[in-house]
Parts: sequence; C-alpha cells; structure tokens
Amino acid sequence: MSFANIGIIGAGSWGTALALLLHGNGIRITMWGHDAGHVADIAASRENKVCLPGVALPESLRLTPELGDLRDCDLLLVVTPSKAIREVAARLSASGVRDGAVLLSCTKGVERGSGLRMSEVIAEHFPNHPLAVLSGPSHAEEVARKMPTCVVLGSSDAAIAQKLQRAFTAPFFRAYTSDDIAGVELGGALKNIFALAAGASDGLGLGDNAKAALVTRALVELGRLGTALGGKRDTFMGLSGVGDLMVTCFSRHSRNRAVGERLGKGERLADIVASMQMVAEGVPTTYSAFECARKFGVETPIIDQVKAILDGAVAPAAAMARLLGRDPKPE
Repeated sequence: MSFANIGIIGAGSWGTALALLLHGNGIRITMWGHDAGHVADIAASRENKVCLPGVALPESLRLTPELGDLRDCDLLLVVTPSKAIREVAARLSASGVRDGAVLLSCTKGVERGSGLRMSEVIAEHFPNHPLAVLSGPSHAEEVARKMPTCVVLGSSDAAIAQKLQRAFTAPFFRAYTSDDIAGVELGGALKNIFALAAGASDGLGLGDNAKAALVTRALVELGRLGTALGGKRDTFMGLSGVGDLMVTCFSRHSRNRAVGERLGKGERLADIVASMQMVAEGVPTTYSAFECARKFGVETPIIDQVKAILDGAVAPAAAMARLLGRDPKPE
C-alpha cells in the first residue's frame, strides 16, 4: 500500500521540487504556503517565480494557504525554514491531522537554545505519529529538472522507511533507507556551516588546495560533533554526510556557499541576508552547533571560526589564518 494523498508544508524551492517529484509518481499532492499572495501567484502562473523560476507546475498540483486543507493527507512533508518549524508544527497540530499520518522532516537545521533536531521539534507536537527524515545531496534546482539524485530516508520503522522509499523512487531519483534518524538529520544540518567556510575560502581566492583541506577537516569535525549528538559515524560517510557536504561546499546552487563567498569578499552579513529571498540555514545552525559543542565538550575549530565571522568578531582572512596556525598534531 502506497501513500495516496501527500501534503507539502512549505512552498519554497525544495518543497516545490519534492511536490513535482511525488506528483510525477502519480500521487495526489497539496502544497501549502504561509504567504497567501505567494500561493495565489503560483496557482495562477503555475510557476514558483520567486523560488524556482523556469519550472512549470502541472494544473493538477493543488496549492493552498490553509493548513486545514491537509487534514486528509496520509503523508506530510515539513519543508519550512528551521526557524519556523516549531510554530508551523503547532499550527498544523491545531488544524487537525489524520490519525496515523506520517510526518517527514525535510528541513536541515538544529533548533537554537534547545539543541533539538527538526524531527524532535515536530515530535513534541505529534507524539503519536510516525516520524521520518529526508536528507542528502539534493539541490532543488536539479531535482525539479529531473537530474540524477540520491537521498537517504531515516526512520526507526523499517516498514515505513520502505513505504517512503517506494513513494520517492523515480527513474532519476534514488532513495536509500537508514535507521539512524539522528545521523541523517545532523549530517544534513551541520554541513551547511562548513559550506559557509568553503564559500569564504572561495571569496578570499585561497585556491583548490585550501578548499580541499578545509572540506576534509570539516568532515572530521562533522563526525566528531555528530556522534556526540547521537548520530552513527558510518552515517556521516554516506549521502547525508560526505555527500551533502560535497555538494553544498562546491555547488553553484548552494546558498550557504554563496553567503560564505560574499563574506569572504568583504560584505556584511546583515546586507547579505537582507538581499536574499530564501534562507541560508548555515547561519542559524552555526549558533546552534556552537552551543551544542560547548554543552558536550566537543572541539569544533571550524564552527568556532565561522561563528566569529558571522559575529563580525574576526575577518574571514584572519579566521583562515587562525585555522592554519593551530598547533600541529597527527591526522
């Protein structure tokens, strides 16, 4: 038995791309957006001009600004910015959700203050519903255009993982499964911080050697903090780890890498954020990860320097010099 009626909570680029993928598999899709004007524009033009321009949406893909329209869905994808997860989950719970509906978190982040992963925030509002997560190297711009992509679905229930896998499988889209929910989520969240650093390296013109070294040490740091927070080390060697780290540190589609590059070129963070229509999750996640590292006593030199850059406490060039100037030690 497959999912028959799926709700997409979030009308950004990733929500739109996932809606297209699942709609292409013959599933009834309803996509919700918080901005009624934006939703109306998408519905009228059959194009998400703000977040995913140039990609046509089928007439049968339903759009709504009302969470209540998702009551009959048997699968709900939560694809909102991390800072909105708690509010949206509370509103969704209040609006009513079908008994037994599966909630799938597709947002990459860690809540500041609590240190909770996105699925843990959702679980507080849906304690009796099955929860799963999706992550991996999957830029919306490429998924929407049916370019080859692999992701990983994390669930503690093997039957639900397999059901999700069937729903997401397409000729261009391959989904693996994992029982390591924490690792899948943390790999997808933490890599955004390191993409900021990689972008800063690009902005400073430090070259390929420096960037390769930075990304390699980022993987070590990701694994160190990720395991302290409950993930399995092997997970970070997979799609939601090294795979996601590579794509977000090197891709022209990566918002986090682009923000880092602009920082490296001397722009102010406030000006960069003000100029963007979409969220670079690495910025808030840097602060969440920094707090978690202090709580668990984990050494995170790259995260520390990224935070210092975001705070304006150190220039990107000086931050890179600090990383290179650390005491020599075995790899």
